Amino acid sequence: MNRPLIIGITGGIGGGKSTLAELLRAEGYSVYDSDLEARRLQNEHSLMRRKMVDLFGEGIYSNSGLNRSALAKIVFRKPELLLKLNNIVHPLVREDFSTWVSHRLPKKILFVESAILFESGMNKLVDLVILVTAAEDVRIARVVKRDGVTPEHVRERIAYQQLDEEKIDQVDYVIRTDDNQPLVTKMRKIIEDLKLRRTDERFANEA
Repeated sequence: MNRPLIIGITGGIGGGKSTLAELLRAEGYSVYDSDLEARRLQNEHSLMRRKMVDLFGEGIYSNSGLNRSALAKIVFRKPELLLKLNNIVHPLVREDFSTWVSHRLPKKILFVESAILFESGMNKLVDLVILVTAAEDVRIARVVKRDGVTPEHVRERIAYQQLDEEKIDQVDYVIRTDDNQPLVTKMRKIIEDLKLRRTDERFANEA
């Protein structure tokens, strides 16, 4: 059975990648949400949970699951601890994603959404990458409105992410969400191009 074409969706906070993912789902495509699944695994994956407790202590978990705010305080501005956390989480998320893909055969096109697609090594599991971005002031305004946080808080989060500009040369498509063209129109143009990239019959009836 032919392997599906796997497309990564990435971009910084407030750029619009999650909106693109929702539009794709509305069109019938399957999208793996790396952040959401990582959160699930941090609570449900026994090996991940045990490694996190070994590293950070029992206090990061409560009866309701991982105390994300407590964990954030531990790793905040401590790159060495954040690296250790990522070394626990990222490999198991990649493993979970590979399982997810295997359960969706014979789908012809699959998507994975990840703000840290390159940083996590998830880019090694995809065929093509879409970068979804916007001007920084637009992104900040969106997150302030969405999350009810201060612009300074958003800037601090952006500072911890790889700049979108640094990813341009590593991606196959760039979608800007701060112009007047509807995102759904841009998405459908890319879908048509994805189908044209492969000439075999797998893409004849995809959704």
